[in-house]
Amino acid sequence: MTVVTTPNAPAAIGPYAQAVVHGGLVYCSGQIPLDPESGGMIEGDVGAQTRQALKNLDAVLHAAGTVRARVVKTTVFLRDMADFGAMNQVYADFFGDARPARATVAVAGLPRDARVEIDCIAALG
Repeated sequence: MTVVTTPNAPAAIGPYAQAVVHGGLVYCSGQIPLDPESGGMIEGDVGAQTRQALKNLDAVLHAAGTVRARVVKTTVFLRDMADFGAMNQVYADFFGDARPARATVAVAGLPRDARVEIDCIAALG
């Protein structure tokens, strides 16, 4: 296993890696809408927060040697399922025609009171 670390995404806020590469796959830890430079939560609605979480995932994928078009599975955690439509629009724009499998679940809370967290699994290559 190879641990992936990049300063272009927020540092892990717990005892975990930003991503791990194993067996030709990249397993990205969940990203919340933290600014990688300041470490603070970005301002804005769930759309803005989704955009930042995906931008953070993109940085981790790049550091691992792959791209968003190679993402095979995502999990989206929403603090409020009423935010689904706004999150979904940003998500669709981000992935374009490369549509990975996805699960979206509502949760009671997220780290740093984020509105959204997204993790993924991607293929190398």
